[in-house]
Amino acid sequence: MREHKGFWQSGHKGSLFSSFLYFDMSFMVWVLLGPLAVIIAGEFGLNAAEKANLVALPILGGSVLRLVLGYLTDKIGPKLTGQIGLGITLVPLLWGWRFTDTIGEMYAIALLLGIAGASFAAALPLASRWYPPQYQGLAMGIAGAGNSGTIFATLFENRIAQYFGGWHVVFGIAIIPIVLTLIVFSILAKDSPNQPAPKKLADYGKVLKQRDSWLFCLLYGVTFGGFVGLSTYLTIFFNTQYGLSPVKAADFTALCVIGGSFFRPVGGWLADKIGGVHMLRSLYGIVALLLAGISVLPPLAVTTALLFAAMMSLGMGNGSVFQLVPQRFREEIGIITGIVGAAGGLGGFFLPKILGDLKLATGSFTSGFLILSIIALSCGVLVAVVQGQWKRTWLGEGGKVSAPHREGIGAEVPVR
Repeated sequence: MREHKGFWQSGHKGSLFSSFLYFDMSFMVWVLLGPLAVIIAGEFGLNAAEKANLVALPILGGSVLRLVLGYLTDKIGPKLTGQIGLGITLVPLLWGWRFTDTIGEMYAIALLLGIAGASFAAALPLASRWYPPQYQGLAMGIAGAGNSGTIFATLFENRIAQYFGGWHVVFGIAIIPIVLTLIVFSILAKDSPNQPAPKKLADYGKVLKQRDSWLFCLLYGVTFGGFVGLSTYLTIFFNTQYGLSPVKAADFTALCVIGGSFFRPVGGWLADKIGGVHMLRSLYGIVALLLAGISVLPPLAVTTALLFAAMMSLGMGNGSVFQLVPQRFREEIGIITGIVGAAGGLGGFFLPKILGDLKLATGSFTSGFLILSIIALSCGVLVAVVQGQWKRTWLGEGGKVSAPHREGIGAEVPVR
């Protein structure tokens, strides 16, 4: 209880809530095309690969734009960056609501929806910079739990489209929570007084020269990429594999997404307790086993249970990765958040492509899920290999940041 009180007293509640809300509503918009893909695909006559393209393009757009928002976060602060991001998010929503009727326009809108996904690069630093190292996992987990916005998208979008005149109106209604979020965010969010000095573009190169940057990119590309990729694709999967209606397929997707959304803070909290390395090593192995089980395409109830557990593990993995990132790169948190977040988005872009393209080529989802299982297993092995070097440089033997390194996280530390 003392630790819990210490957490709330050590930061800024308004900024933490604003980070969560901004991320939550933006995430809802970012994955907007996932639940609607079945309806839109029926209207435009899309095949399996084209459906995958439709839901993957927003993730690709988010990957690229996270680098931009990450740079702006360090240059002008996370609050103003978030306000700009929310304002630009209104553009594709207005376009999709009133002015589009071709698949080419839909692809363009899909890319522009990436600005909502780029919210990650501003929302997490807004929260993180208010909290000391020992609470990074919990703070980042709470802010990152905004990926629960996916649940709103999967539960309500297809119902709105069914009862209120088609998929166009979903874009129009989504404008309302974005505008309200912009107002609340503008009132409650506050930049931390501990803002790092603005970074130059050359600083990105310095961060990328460090091997750990690439390792975190890969690790997050699998955990977050797996979560967001499945979030956007599962409605298509349930509809195609089990013949569920668009509404029912989205409902089953929402059930699976709940596991990943609400267990992200748990992953961050547990990583604070036992170390992010220990968490990741175990979680990648669990995900690999679950995806291998899904690859045999068991009955719907079994598949749903396996997917729920896999999404839960991926969500906890997200929290675990970002328990480590701000400890390793505290002074470059805006830059590294953008870089690692972009890698996570790229993972989410490739996942639907793997499942959709292999489905079109083989007629089955089996090979796609097997490949995803092998990728997860490889990450678990990688963590086991690098943990020794991390412990000799910036982690303690318990898998947590070492005391001497707390004062200069982000610098290269000689091997002890």
